[in-house]
Amino acid sequence: MKNTLTRTLKIASLTALLSATSSLAWAGHHLSVKGTDQDVSGGTVSAKMIMAADNGWMVVHRTDSNMKPGPVVGYSPVKKGNNSDVTAILTEPVKSGEMLMLMLHGEAGGMKTGVFEYTLGAKEDGPVREGGKLVMSVITAK
Repeated sequence: MKNTLTRTLKIASLTALLSATSSLAWAGHHLSVKGTDQDVSGGTVSAKMIMAADNGWMVVHRTDSNMKPGPVVGYSPVKKGNNSDVTAILTEPVKSGEMLMLMLHGEAGGMKTGVFEYTLGAKEDGPVREGGKLVMSVITAK
């Protein structure tokens, strides 16, 4: 019985240590979207990297020099963690020189998991914020 108790305590300690290590490893990663100016004449736009705390969406908003998110012109799913080369198909033409906001959105509040349900200003699958700021990158179409 003593051996079983000792083994159980060792397993519990190891589980707690692994859980703490996992939390500390994630704590070093900030949510982010990294995009660069790019040619969108093929009807797509890509983010080089997205770091997400949970499954969600990269949403492509029109924007301008005011840097406010405008209408959605594309989206693509992202998974929890690091995502590389996330590409969204544009739902309408974007001209060279126009600005696009690549923004991280969540997968919360909607009626269906895996279905993008956001409309401008809604809470369903809405924007993700870190430190009160939108997690996004603004690019210029070439």
